Amino acid sequence: MTDTDYFCLDAFRGAIGVEGEDRQTFLQGLVSNDARKISAARAVYNAFLTPQGKFLHDFCLVEAPLETTGPDGARYLLDPEAGRRADLIKRLSMYRLRSKVKIVDLAEQWVPVSFFGPGALKKLGLGARAGEAKPFGVGVAFTDPRLPALGARAFLPRGEAETLARDMGFTVATEAAYERHRIALGVPNGSRDLTPEKGILLENGFDELAGVDWDKGCYMGQELTARTRYRGLVRKRLLPVRIEGRAPQPGAALMLGEVEAGEMKSVAAEGDLGLAMVRLEHLDRARSDGLVAGESRARPYVPDWMRLPEQVG
Repeated sequence: MTDTDYFCLDAFRGAIGVEGEDRQTFLQGLVSNDARKISAARAVYNAFLTPQGKFLHDFCLVEAPLETTGPDGARYLLDPEAGRRADLIKRLSMYRLRSKVKIVDLAEQWVPVSFFGPGALKKLGLGARAGEAKPFGVGVAFTDPRLPALGARAFLPRGEAETLARDMGFTVATEAAYERHRIALGVPNGSRDLTPEKGILLENGFDELAGVDWDKGCYMGQELTARTRYRGLVRKRLLPVRIEGRAPQPGAALMLGEVEAGEMKSVAAEGDLGLAMVRLEHLDRARSDGLVAGESRARPYVPDWMRLPEQVG
């Protein structure tokens, strides 16, 4: 698939909107990134955490062009997991109080779209700067704010998205093809890789993937996230693995001899690539010997974008 540029309607993600004059200040105290950075020209990656700092939701967030919002002015578009978007809407609504904010489910009107391939960004008129955004028809497209190597994302009208993408020279791809692309790069995808109410951001690359702003001030769950960073408490990391033999099931324990050294997360459809949470104290041996689950063996590797403590290389 290396010579063609692809698009995929993202069935795993849905669309919700946050609108109203207080939308920025409302989100600023709730999400892990700086809401002041969000505009029609810039998207950011965010997490919504429990008060104790554990993962609940992740999503990209961008301001919609004026023409997508009618008479109410601009609004923010978010792409939480489709099957869990009602939970996010409910949780956000709990904190609305007297804020002049409206939270709306847009899944019937808008669809998140993934674009990838060697010329994907150029076709969309986007640069390689993470989060760079621009109008796309009546929607908006943006360089993936997590990692430009992933390609681009967009919010497009559900009934027009496929035609718009094909007219731009993209070829339709399966969700499995995009999943393989992001797994090979070592990028997590919501609850497929982070367990809600248990996952810790820095174990899953949110620092390097620009999902946390360290200068923005207080937000829900900040204390644990900051403590994990400044006290060097990261003991595990989500890493891509090459799999030999039949792929382990997500959730399977990965062993080094008698020691449980990791846990399987996402697995590509072909079964030869996946993501696994690996204990860093065992990483060197895991690279050389592989992590075992039944008759399969998973060998972790470290993608270029990832920073690990010096002692584990």
